[in-house]
Amino acid sequence: MGSMMRARRVFLRIVFLSSVAFPVLAHHSAAMFDATQERVVQGIVTDFAWKNPHSYLTIRTNDANPVDQVIEVGPPATLRPLGLTEDAVRVGDTVSVRVNPAKRGTIVLGRELTKADGSIWPLLLYPGSRRPEPVQSAASIEGTWVSQGFFSMARGISGWPFTEKGRAHVAAQDPLQTSHTRCIPVTAPMVMLYPVTNQIEVDSDIVRMRIDWMGSERVVYMDGRRHPQTADRSLHGHSIGRWDGETLVIDTTNFADHTDGNFMTVPSGVGKHLVERLTLTEDGRHLKYDVELSDPEWFTAPVMHSALFDYHPELAPSGLPCDPEAARRFLAEP
Repeated sequence: MGSMMRARRVFLRIVFLSSVAFPVLAHHSAAMFDATQERVVQGIVTDFAWKNPHSYLTIRTNDANPVDQVIEVGPPATLRPLGLTEDAVRVGDTVSVRVNPAKRGTIVLGRELTKADGSIWPLLLYPGSRRPEPVQSAASIEGTWVSQGFFSMARGISGWPFTEKGRAHVAAQDPLQTSHTRCIPVTAPMVMLYPVTNQIEVDSDIVRMRIDWMGSERVVYMDGRRHPQTADRSLHGHSIGRWDGETLVIDTTNFADHTDGNFMTVPSGVGKHLVERLTLTEDGRHLKYDVELSDPEWFTAPVMHSALFDYHPELAPSGLPCDPEAARRFLAEP
């Protein structure tokens, strides 16, 4: 009976992670907000802290008893691809904001902001967010890309082939305490699927990927070298690549241990091995991203996933590093 109850708790935990925490971009504080409830905050903007990995908007409400309501919103890295820029909302603006209330504390989660002129601005990326369609075509995999595959991978987590150790670990994790609270970025494939700018540069012996998430950068060696010894490990691992026709095939090993190395609350270990394939679509507006993730300590079989990246050469990265105070601000709430 005890083992059945433990198994049920693990299952419910995984369902919770896939259905609640991830729909707001694996927002590491998502568990403190009630996504089933919504209300509207109206008033005057008194502060807009434009920071990664969270921005914070403060509004002096126009109630009979005004208060300064702090609203947590998405990071510049994900909001810029949705069209929101730092100067779109200014101190002194009269606004109306749709929010999810807090389960604890006073900070609420912003979803959409409407200004006095009627313009509507996204404050968070979620599955229903309106994303700009790519209108230009790339000639190769080089350029600036934005993934649209994060949520589809998140939805599949409940079906991942976890080992017993993996299930127990996921069940025990606190979704409030992810690596993001320490300004440690996630790694591939998750970081590749974040809907932020990914600038890909191709040279004869190196492919470089600059991903606008906590300064992440991947280097893929194309000069025929082998992976180093197992003990030589790093955050983003060691990547070697080759061309299979027009497809870039990337083989990555030597990842350092990471509490969220395979996905939010899903760790990775010394045995993590990643094979990725990047292929330009016929119309040049997308990259097809296919990934095979193996990690025998945590999975009984490889995890497979496919996604599309949109071509957006008009976008520039936020250029903002992770701010430790912003990363942990919500944890200070009682």
